[in-house]
Amino acid sequence: MASDDAPQRSRIEVVQASITTLAVDALVNAANESLLGGGGVDAAIHRGAGAKLLAECRALPEIRPGVRCPTGEARLTGGHRLHAPHVIHAVGPVWRGGDSGEAELLASCYHASLQLAADKRLASIAFPAISCGAYGYPPEQAVPLAVEEVRAWQAENALPQRVIFCCFDAAMAELYRQELAG
Repeated sequence: MASDDAPQRSRIEVVQASITTLAVDALVNAANESLLGGGGVDAAIHRGAGAKLLAECRALPEIRPGVRCPTGEARLTGGHRLHAPHVIHAVGPVWRGGDSGEAELLASCYHASLQLAADKRLASIAFPAISCGAYGYPPEQAVPLAVEEVRAWQAENALPQRVIFCCFDAAMAELYRQELAG
């Protein structure tokens, strides 16, 4: 029989859904540097959270004009009207061919997001496929990197225990499932 002090097993899951429907401790938003909304996942999260999310993002300090969160970093806000109480805004790199530090910046997004979740003692987090939409990062390269970063994090850290890769379409979900099975 397990005691209350026994470590919880970390889990990585793949779901096909709109990330805005998930009831986890934090959703990760594939944001832009302004944090004021955009397209794709970013638009869906802002729409789902409502105007208070935009107001909270506007209140975050700018690092330089128009930049509240530089590429490779993450910021935490409330979830407002979402099922998740927190949103972690991670700014992934725009794909420029692979020789402009994209892999390091993308890895940094995952690490920074997981660190924020751990700092807030959050047990569950859901990631979209950061940078794989409008930013053009090839999924065949982004997915292994994302899985590797999460596995490395979970090997060294207790929280978050549950990580979900949330995919909008079946093809992306299958890429994550294949990578996790490999």
